[in-house]
Amino acid sequence: MQKNEDFLINLKKIIPSERLLLDEPLANHTTFRIGGPADYFVLPASIGEITEVLKLTKQYEIPVTVLGNGSNVLVLDSGIRGLVIKFGRNMAYIRHDGHRIFAGAGALLSDVSRYAAKHGLTGMEFAIGIPGSIGGSVFMNAGAYEGEMSNIVLSVTAVCQDGSVKRFEKRELEFSYRHSVFHENHCTICEVELQFQNGEHGLIRSKMGDFTTKRETKQPLEVPSAGSTFKRPPGYFAGTLIEQTGLKGLTVGGAQVSPKHAGFIINAGGATAQDVLSLIKEVQRRVYEKHGVMLYPEVRTLGEK
Repeated sequence: MQKNEDFLINLKKIIPSERLLLDEPLANHTTFRIGGPADYFVLPASIGEITEVLKLTKQYEIPVTVLGNGSNVLVLDSGIRGLVIKFGRNMAYIRHDGHRIFAGAGALLSDVSRYAAKHGLTGMEFAIGIPGSIGGSVFMNAGAYEGEMSNIVLSVTAVCQDGSVKRFEKRELEFSYRHSVFHENHCTICEVELQFQNGEHGLIRSKMGDFTTKRETKQPLEVPSAGSTFKRPPGYFAGTLIEQTGLKGLTVGGAQVSPKHAGFIINAGGATAQDVLSLIKEVQRRVYEKHGVMLYPEVRTLGEK
């Protein structure tokens, strides 16, 4: 894409050159290892930088996409037009005050889980193996093993599209299955406040160990994927339906239904986004044909084909 030179000059005044990349391949920033380039790619280090960047993109009418750890997303092969904000280690701080933990949007769920355990705080054991960031997990209300983020989030500090900073209380977050208010308001999650209870250190560690073992034995963690591909249909498990349809190992190009866990589509080597989309469509078709149940993707699709 032809770059807007005025926009770029002003963007460089906000984000130093080592944290501002042009035409950055997003395959480098997603757990699927798939995705074309971002026109502008920034790694912010503060809420102040995010505020200024969003004001600037609004002024120049540059579209904005936010990435956390790049899990649970499929970036299309032509990449993402406009500016991508990636929350990484510069926004990955974790601190606590009593029973509350404050985490930057770029902090990994696994790191926050371990931090909580270290300080004898219980409530987040379920998240130890979810390969996402705190920001992304709140956006999607991520969950596993009968726990989900809505159970522990107390408030969220976000920057809205006009550059204003807003604190959202729990009652304003509109959590439901794999959903939060941020799907509609398009504010950028920057910091999350979490509420915990006192727990026994050994029990917390034991539970986290059990969940980790379950994941490692049942899920294809050794190959690139975006996590669970499909939402759980009411009354069913997506992986079970796919397996019962005989689709384990089904391949389109470099994309494959995991032979280890049918609920995961994996990048078996050189997969394109189009391979993944075609495989999703074929799985949906065959499962519906056999069971009369429509599967809907949990993975978010971003960018241009």
